[in-house]
Amino acid sequence: MILPIRLFGDPSLREPTHRVAHMNERLETLIADMIDTMHNANGIGLAAPQVGRSERVFVVDIRPLLESMPDREIAGVPHQPMVFINPAITVESEEEEEYEEGCLSIPDILEDVVRPSMVRIEYLDGSFTPRQLEVGDLLARVIQHEYDHLEGVLFLDRISAFRRQMLKRKLRDIARGETAAEYPTEVNIAA
Repeated sequence: MILPIRLFGDPSLREPTHRVAHMNERLETLIADMIDTMHNANGIGLAAPQVGRSERVFVVDIRPLLESMPDREIAGVPHQPMVFINPAITVESEEEEEYEEGCLSIPDILEDVVRPSMVRIEYLDGSFTPRQLEVGDLLARVIQHEYDHLEGVLFLDRISAFRRQMLKRKLRDIARGETAAEYPTEVNIAA
């Protein structure tokens, strides 16, 4: 089922997530719905808070990026889509890279963000099997972006105050539901 994606200004995007105790039918349905929602929106990652849920879960599928960049070699990409339950980033490289990011919860805004170029992440996969993954390049960036959502952090928090100020009007329009997206969206403003 396609779920509406919560937009900037929705309090669920800033709330901390909760660890998942066990796999059940409700969680399986959430994961399947998140993957469907991500694909419907032509996204490459989606975290539970983006669909108004507080579970510590995100999904990633970078195949669209790989297809759009045939000249870029990306080694060691695991089978896609990937499911991350109760993830913890345990290592971040000191080396950093700047790259343009966007977000399904913040449509039509792209900004350069500096992040570690490599991370190691421990998580449970969609079968609730413990996994550890060390990745770099684009997959590391997508994982960090989605992981931030679980911490209540948006990519806008990682850009300069000057750039945020420049985006103020666009962000206000998004928070008011005045920005169109090509996928179902929802914004719930706290009173």
